[in-house]
Formats: sequence, C-alpha cells, structure tokens
Amino acid sequence: MPVIVKRWYQLISLCFTSLLLAACGQAQLPSGLVYCSEGNPESFNPQLVTSGTTIDATSNQIYSRLVNYSQAKADIIPGLATEWLMSEDGLSYQFTLREHVSFHKTRQFTPARDFNADDVLFSFNRIIDPLHPYHLVSRTGYPFFQSIGFADLIESIEKVNDYQVIFHLTRKDASFLSNLATDFAVILSAEYGYQLLSQGKPEDIDYYAVGTGPFQLNQYVKNEYIRYKKHPVYWGPTVELDQLVFDITPRSTARIAKLITGDCSVSALPKAGELAVVAQHPDVIVEAKPGLNVSFWAFNTQKPPLDDVRVRRALAHAIDKRNILDAVYNDTAVEATGVLPPASWAYSKNLSPNEYNPQKAIELLNEAGINNLSINVWAMPVARIYNPSALKTAELIQADLARIGVKLNIISYDWSVFTQKLSTSNYDSVLIGWNADNSDPDNFFTPLLSCAALASNNNRSRWCQKDFEHLLTQAQSVTSQPERKAFYQSAEAIISDQVPMVTLAHAKKVVLKKNNITAMQIRPYGGISFAKAIQTSEEGE
Repeated sequence: MPVIVKRWYQLISLCFTSLLLAACGQAQLPSGLVYCSEGNPESFNPQLVTSGTTIDATSNQIYSRLVNYSQAKADIIPGLATEWLMSEDGLSYQFTLREHVSFHKTRQFTPARDFNADDVLFSFNRIIDPLHPYHLVSRTGYPFFQSIGFADLIESIEKVNDYQVIFHLTRKDASFLSNLATDFAVILSAEYGYQLLSQGKPEDIDYYAVGTGPFQLNQYVKNEYIRYKKHPVYWGPTVELDQLVFDITPRSTARIAKLITGDCSVSALPKAGELAVVAQHPDVIVEAKPGLNVSFWAFNTQKPPLDDVRVRRALAHAIDKRNILDAVYNDTAVEATGVLPPASWAYSKNLSPNEYNPQKAIELLNEAGINNLSINVWAMPVARIYNPSALKTAELIQADLARIGVKLNIISYDWSVFTQKLSTSNYDSVLIGWNADNSDPDNFFTPLLSCAALASNNNRSRWCQKDFEHLLTQAQSVTSQPERKAFYQSAEAIISDQVPMVTLAHAKKVVLKKNNITAMQIRPYGGISFAKAIQTSEEGE
C-alpha cells in the first residue's frame, strides 16, 4: 500500500476509533462496534418505507414487534406479545402483551409509563385509520401495509385491557401473523406521539425515534454517521454492545478498505468481484447464506408499447441471465426462473421461464409491429442484497437489447431522488428487487404485484390482473401448505405468461466482518440486527 494512502487509512482509523470512544464515554472499545453502511436512512420509522437501508438502521436496532419469526424453528415466536389465540373462524387474533417493557428515555422524551395496549392501537391505527392524528403526518404513506391491503384486512383493533388486544379481521389471512413479524410492523410510543402532537411537531416521531428495542438513537449526521447507545433496560436478551455506530459509506471499495484497516468491524453489501480481495485478509470473515430475495426488471405495463404482452415477452427472451450472473454476481446468486427463490417452501422447480432466445424476441417484436424501439430503464445507484450493481446489470441488458435492434437508455439518480421519482411511476422500466421480510411466500407476491400494491406505488410493474389477484386471495384463505403452494405456483405461471417483470437472480445474503465479531445472526430475510453481537478485544491472526 502506498505510504500516503496508508497514512490516510491510519488517520481515518484514528478518527473512527476516537468517535467510538467518545460515544462510549468511559466504556472500553470492545463494548462498541462500527458498521459500514451503504447510505442514509430515509427516516427512522420503518412503517413509512420499503428501503433496505432504512430497515437496517431502524427496525432491529430501535424497535420491537408484537411477534418475531424464528429461522431456527421456522415459526412465529413471542416479541412484545407473549402469546396469542386465533378464533375458530380465523377472523380474530387476541394477543397477551408483555409487561414491564420500557421505552427509550431520550433528550426529547422521558416515558411516564411502560409499554401497553395503547401503544399497539396507536401504532397500527396510525396506518389504517385516515382520521388518526398521525395518519397524514407521513408524506410517503405506509407502502408495505398499503401494498398488502392491511387497512382493508383490519376491521378494528380492540383494547380488552392494558395488556390484551384483539385484531378483528374482515377475512381469513394465513399471512397475517407473518406480516406482523415483518420489520415494518414496529411499535411506537403513544405517549411520545401525543406529547409531540401537543408541542406542534408530530413529524419528529419519525426522525427522533423512540422504541423499545436494544439500542436507542443518540445522534444522526447525514452522510456521516448514526450513533446509537444501548437501551439500559431492554426487555430482551442481554445486549453486550454499549455503543453502535453506523458509518455511512456509499462506495463499496471504501467500505472494504475501512474493514481491512479496522475502521469498521462489519461491512454491508460487498460487490461480488471484491470478495477475492477480502480473501487475502485472514482476519476478515465472509458470511453468506441463501437469501429470500429476488432481483427483477419491472416493466411499466401502463405505458405503450410495454402494455403489449408480446413486447414484454420479446424483451424477456432477449436477456442472457447467465451472463448477468457471471458478470455481476460472480457465483453469489442463482438464476431466477420465477419470483420465489429456491429457499421458499412454495418454490416451483417445474416453472417454464422465458428462455434466452434472441431470434424469438425479434419475431415477437415484428408480430407486434414494433420497429426502432427505444425505452428507458431506471437503475438503482446503490448496491442491494439482491443486486450488487444495478448499473452494471443495466449495461449488460443494454447490450443484449442492442442485438435485437432495441435501444435501452440507462437513467440513474441519487438514491433519495431515485426513491422520490419512483413514486411518480413516470418510467418505462426499472431495475430493482425485493428482500423478503418473512418466510411466507405471500411476501413475494402481494407487496410486489397485487392491485393494492399498485395503489400504493409499490407495484413497480403497474400491473393488476384479476385471475392473479384471485389466486392470492385463495392462498391467504387456507392454512394448508400444499394447498397454498399450489395457488402460488399457479400465480407464478401467470407471471411467466404475462411478463410484468423479468426476474433475474436470487442472491446470497453476504456480510463481511472481523473475526473478533461473534454471535451475529445472518437471516435470509429482513434487516440486519446487532442485538446479539459480541466484539472481543483481540482479532485472530
């Protein structure tokens, strides 16, 4: 390493060590951890977004949910609810709430009581009740909940007493508990909310966050860092870290450099081509697990000529997915033949995808009467678990389409502008993807392609199909896995036939960490969690 560069790294390392020590006060460095994250959160309330960057910074650090999903047991386990009972008709769920759970005490808020039923009603009525004083505070709406039709599903939420609530449903929904276990279904403080409302600043609830999670938000400096400190009376298992710092580092190469030099102990979203560099450093561990995710090229099916299924099929046949897997993922993903990844229990091995066939693509375009087609693709400017480089993927698709006489114009924006513009749906197509929030197959269909998701702008294909919608409703109305699997495989067949999107890859979930970081759980779905992480004082050789 050149001397100047080495000294620069040493200076940065000293700065971040000083930052962490300052955050820790008298605590020793082993009780703190620096995580190199890829970007700024859009807010500090995951109810308002679907962005993985925001989910990582908020859901499992600041907040808790009524229920959680156990990867080991493959079932729903207690969170802020200790037990629950479903009625015989499947139309109501009664939850018994955990007692003696404390909210964070911050500079803005000192709680006068523990968590109770009022907080559950406040958190979910905000989402479903247009008359709730906080419902319109969100400028983005509640995209995940809107995409699954949550407001239509919940008839009412009843407070039985301070520690019992009942969710009354309008219909059976086998995915209901799984959706309550997602990273979006966090519990807010009603007391804090009404305090802010009386002060005339309700929007602060989404930025100066208060939850019951293992860490509480301490300081955020945009484009630099997020600083957290341990919640001293956290209701869950003991948290070993006194401090947690998210070092916001958009460039992957910079994250790798900081990890190698010790400025960060854990790093997000490495590019596949960088793993060979990491392998040269024995003190850095690559943890990879099959992910519940999908990368896809979504067509705006409401814009001509993409409203013609023949054109969409032609573009699907033009794409060489194997080339994308080799060049972008470098053996860290498998080819997607449908929306569901192989790790899902409803995955179909027999699905017939739109295979790579440029000649067939040309024939379909001729049949549709399309000549000299020119379309735009919006490509994410940031890395994601499901796609480490959307811009590189777009370039490969651009070259594929050129071979069939189609011009593809690649458009990208800063991430914050990108997400804002997506909501206007003023695009021809977009390269994006989805990282599942739980293991229920419905999480890949309803939030992405349902008519409700179209209304919430989470359906990037702008596609609503009655037969497809009916299959989703049927799958939600039964609890038998074989029955549900049959419905979802039929749904996959409709997607393959109508091509609202071209699914590209299912990527492994990869995290880089120093070998002195232990007990971190890498889940195939949802955001990262540091609640159980332990950093020992010495790194291995």
